Amino acid sequence: ATPAIASKKATNKHDKIMPSPVALDVESLHRALQQSFSPDDSLRRPAEELIKELKYVQDSCGMLMRVATETQVQFEVRQAAAIQLKNISREAWTERQSLYPLEIVAPDANNNRRPVPVLTEEQKLPLRTGILDALLSEPEKSLRDLFAETFNNIAIHDYPEKWGNLLPSLLNAIGTPKDFDGSALRVHNALLALRKLCKRYEYKSREQRGPLNDIVQLSFPLILPWGQRLSDPNETSVEAAMMLKQVLKIFWSSTQFYLPGFNQQQNPIAPWFDIIYAALSKPLPEDIQPKTVEERNAWPWWKVKKWAIQILSRLFSRYGMPSYAEDETKAFAQYFANETAPRFLQPIFELLNLRPSGQFCTDRVLHLCLSYLDLAVELAPTYKVLKPHMEFLLFKVCFPTCCLTDEYVELFESDPHEFVSRQNNPLTDFYDPKMSAISLITDLVKHRGKDVIGQLLSFLTNVLQSYTPDGSNHREKDGALFILGSMHDFLLSKKKYAMELEGMMVSSVFTDFQSAVPFLRCRACWMVQKFSTLPWSNEANLQTLIHMVLQRLSDPALPVQIEASKALRFLIELSGAENTLGPVLPQILTEYFRIMNEIGNDEVVAALQVIIDKFGSSIEPHAIVLVQQLTTAFQTYCASGDEDDDAALAAAQCLECIATVLKGVSQRAEMYATMEPNLVPIIMHILGNEGDYIEYLEYALDILTYLTYFPKTISPALWEAVPLIYRAFDEWAFDYLNMMVVPLENFIQKAPAQFLQGAAPNGMRFMDMIFRMVESTVGDDRANEAECRKALSLYMTVLHECPGQVDNYLPAINDISLPKLGRQAANPNPLTRIAIFSVLGSALYYNPQLELEELEKRGVTTQVLQQWMKDMEHMDRWIPRKMTVMGLSAILQLPTSSMPASVIGVLPQLLSSVIMVCNAMQEDANQETEDGHVDPNVGHAAAQQDEWEDEDDEGFDENEDVRNEADAAYVEALNKLSATGDMGDMASFLENDWDDYDEDDDNFQSSWDNLNELIVFSDILRGAFQKEPEAYQQMQAALSPEALAICQRLFAQADKEKAEMQQAQAA
Repeated sequence: ATPAIASKKATNKHDKIMPSPVALDVESLHRALQQSFSPDDSLRRPAEELIKELKYVQDSCGMLMRVATETQVQFEVRQAAAIQLKNISREAWTERQSLYPLEIVAPDANNNRRPVPVLTEEQKLPLRTGILDALLSEPEKSLRDLFAETFNNIAIHDYPEKWGNLLPSLLNAIGTPKDFDGSALRVHNALLALRKLCKRYEYKSREQRGPLNDIVQLSFPLILPWGQRLSDPNETSVEAAMMLKQVLKIFWSSTQFYLPGFNQQQNPIAPWFDIIYAALSKPLPEDIQPKTVEERNAWPWWKVKKWAIQILSRLFSRYGMPSYAEDETKAFAQYFANETAPRFLQPIFELLNLRPSGQFCTDRVLHLCLSYLDLAVELAPTYKVLKPHMEFLLFKVCFPTCCLTDEYVELFESDPHEFVSRQNNPLTDFYDPKMSAISLITDLVKHRGKDVIGQLLSFLTNVLQSYTPDGSNHREKDGALFILGSMHDFLLSKKKYAMELEGMMVSSVFTDFQSAVPFLRCRACWMVQKFSTLPWSNEANLQTLIHMVLQRLSDPALPVQIEASKALRFLIELSGAENTLGPVLPQILTEYFRIMNEIGNDEVVAALQVIIDKFGSSIEPHAIVLVQQLTTAFQTYCASGDEDDDAALAAAQCLECIATVLKGVSQRAEMYATMEPNLVPIIMHILGNEGDYIEYLEYALDILTYLTYFPKTISPALWEAVPLIYRAFDEWAFDYLNMMVVPLENFIQKAPAQFLQGAAPNGMRFMDMIFRMVESTVGDDRANEAECRKALSLYMTVLHECPGQVDNYLPAINDISLPKLGRQAANPNPLTRIAIFSVLGSALYYNPQLELEELEKRGVTTQVLQQWMKDMEHMDRWIPRKMTVMGLSAILQLPTSSMPASVIGVLPQLLSSVIMVCNAMQEDANQETEDGHVDPNVGHAAAQQDEWEDEDDEGFDENEDVRNEADAAYVEALNKLSATGDMGDMASFLENDWDDYDEDDDNFQSSWDNLNELIVFSDILRGAFQKEPEAYQQMQAALSPEALAICQRLFAQADKEKAEMQQAQAA
């Protein structure tokens, strides 16, 4: 190292950094990194600017490597160098690819965008060698982790093609226990690098795992002896634990999705299970463990146990049920289910006995052990081993785990906001042993009920009955209620238990609403959420419960307020609740907004939304104030910053709640004008901030839809949203097209003339924006077919609402629609073709002469009409049928002399097809009329009788595996796809069911809804006969007798409907 970087002595604070980036040397780089920590702005800012330029400096990676690996350099400077090295290796190792066709570039100091240069092979070669050497020899964890990330960035792109000697180098560094020279650090770091290499392929498909399979075949025989030595009962050093942890993590990354090529001779799996068993069984005496809980949680030997049980749980979930296993893993699944899984219950029970015997066990290990037993409940061989320990498991392990800990009680009292946040965190299920304990209990009750339910309910009842308000068993009661509440599905489904629940609520829960113990008041409100639907026999009890929950809305403890506000949403659904809550609705709303001002919680806002929706028209007097308060709450939550996930969820829920208010007062849309001053700025803010608020875009568009649909006119302020929608679509919200179409259609339908004249400040016309959006969607491979169909509906809206005003846009409509139709010709799914025919039908009815000219100009008239008639048999939605009838009927308005020959040749077939479509529509309409007359009481008594599940259905026998037909069918389907190894097939499997039905047909509205397609067809066809009787008599002769008979019936029906319409208008 040069003298400038070989000393920890601080650089003189007056040494300015002025060298040009091109001329940067290692001494200047060292000084810049050091001064980036300076509190002096005049030193720190130039240093930070120079560091930003490093990616453009030749050999910056080499200089950063020298600084980061020089042990004589100040540690913080080494870290800074390592961070920059990691960042540049990620950005500049290879040309970056994007899903979007945008050039990946970075802005310079003047905000000019420059591409990040890719390192040359000459620059990469020494870095590959250097980073591996640095990683293998680095003792400091923070630096080692940074070097490992840089190593990973490089290996992702270069291994194995350009870094062929990497694996041999790592295996050489690992060596064998027999040749171990005492350098545990180097072996550990080599194992760390090997794990990074394996992790690279951890989530790859079977076909892309080739390099990992090679790594396993070469490395596992080498690291297996290390695992055997390091898991020896006499090995207690921290270094051994760190190495063993890496060995287990390598095994995890190599096996969690696919089993590599284990075989009994060269690479057996049984010794690996011996290592895992030894790791789990290894005693950890108290005298060798760290003193504090925090240190013990981070202690490598507990990490070893965590990884050991995590590996087992993963293998159990994949191979524990042989009937679900793929054919090629059936043998292993049988071996695992019958021999391995039962064997590991012994060390797991030993771990679970640590806390009951007064010893330490980490939460994570306890959580994973309980999760393993949860899996063991479903498998007969493991359940037989587990069953004799049921009392210990339920009452010595699970019940204490479900009770509140000192930590939770302290958090409840000292930091209620954090307590609420943790309680509502969905990630809790993945690490909290309380949740794994309750999952185990509920699965035992569900699957092995006859072995469990009697003794469990007896125990819990005894806990509740032995509770004394002035005693010390508050936590036990809370735990008992938590377990009972978590069993609500099971208890409510069995009549013999459900009929006892009201008594339990009255005797053991009602009293807790007034308890001096805050967390019992909180639990009481939580119990209401679980058992509100129980069969109440005493109306007075239900009314009492409602009043008690209302009182808890103003409880001194915030967590109680939260649970009470959530409970009310369940009570409001019950019969008679509206009568109690209606008179105090203003006070309820006040309490909800007070709680919302206190904390951002999406479930509270969701509960408010249910109340607003339930009271409907009663909300009108409060609607304007509600919107004002909700917009204020939204702005407050948004100001909380990106780090507050709870506030972000609550902000989104506020917007959804606003939409519910707008829905509730939609029959008095004149109220919207008073609300717009609060809502329009929010909509514009979300649409106009370069995607910074994209998580709220869906809700903003929903609100905009209400504001543009229900009022008779659209306010000038809302028109400013049109160009913002286009810009959002064009720049950052391509995937939100489906939600953008609806408000855009409202703009066109409400004020077509204004839309035609409208333009953005840059002069781009609104209509051009619409056509650009459709063109971008239909012509872009990123868009799925459902999005294409939604975009095409904009063409229909334009044609329907602008009669005679968009002739010049017909060529563009055909330019986009017809090539798409050609690309879809061979698609077995006809939905997109049918959507295009709806557009073409609209164009024909808009102007049959012009549209036929467009088809003729492109020479596709015959192909289009033939495909159209072919796809009519697949049309089962009203809109495509209506557009087909009206569009093809419109052709008959033209004189036959002006029809192209391509139309004349198929005119009888077209007429016959239209007749059949008309008839199908009439049959469906008649069927809907018949279906509409249904006795609402039919089937009610039978449904009531079937409400209770079979009383004797209390799970599976101990000799039976738990069976779930839905899961079995799903796993079988996945196994078939997995056997093909085709990820495209997997994507098709996952997406197929979502793309077969278009609700948009039901929702599409336009001024053409007032047109009766049957009357249109009848009038046009009769008019054509009158104008050209000879030509149409010839056409009539070409029709089948069936078509003629149907046509006569349709004419009669049309006359009837026309007469009814005239009578209605006269009235």
